Amino acid sequence: MRTLSRDDALNALKEVGCPQNVIEHCIAVSRLALRIGRMLKLMGFNVDLKLVEVGALLHDIGRAKTHDVTHGVVGAKLVRELGFPESVALIVERHVGAGIPADEAEKIGLPVKDYIPTTMEEKIVAYADKLIDGNSRVSMEETIQKFAKTLGPNHSAIRRLRVLHEEFVRMLGGEP
Repeated sequence: MRTLSRDDALNALKEVGCPQNVIEHCIAVSRLALRIGRMLKLMGFNVDLKLVEVGALLHDIGRAKTHDVTHGVVGAKLVRELGFPESVALIVERHVGAGIPADEAEKIGLPVKDYIPTTMEEKIVAYADKLIDGNSRVSMEETIQKFAKTLGPNHSAIRRLRVLHEEFVRMLGGEP
């Protein structure tokens, strides 16, 4: 079993052949996710910061194999094969968009099940990922506009992004 360490996660990204730009994106997401996690922890929320860090670093490990919507499922499989805890695999599997429900998963060719982030750590990584484009910080509105161009302005993923954003704004008392 691999440890929940930054070095182990970074080594795993290199081991599977993640491109450097993906590794840099994962590091940027990890920084923001840890910032959000620390803020929530200070406010009394129960947050496993090591899990947030490793989950954020590995969230796009599947991009070593594919850059399409299946990268979360592919990445979760890699993480399991590499011996990381199941909690990390679930972060990787559930970070795509603001989660994908089973009916939509089936339509886009994913194994039929819910890919909705449920734990605090899963939600933090999914949220932080939507606020980083490449390795630059963007607003949720910019992310929503990008999703709307690809999926259409009325796609349910847009609603899920807004709900996730509102949940964090509420918990944090403002934008992170």
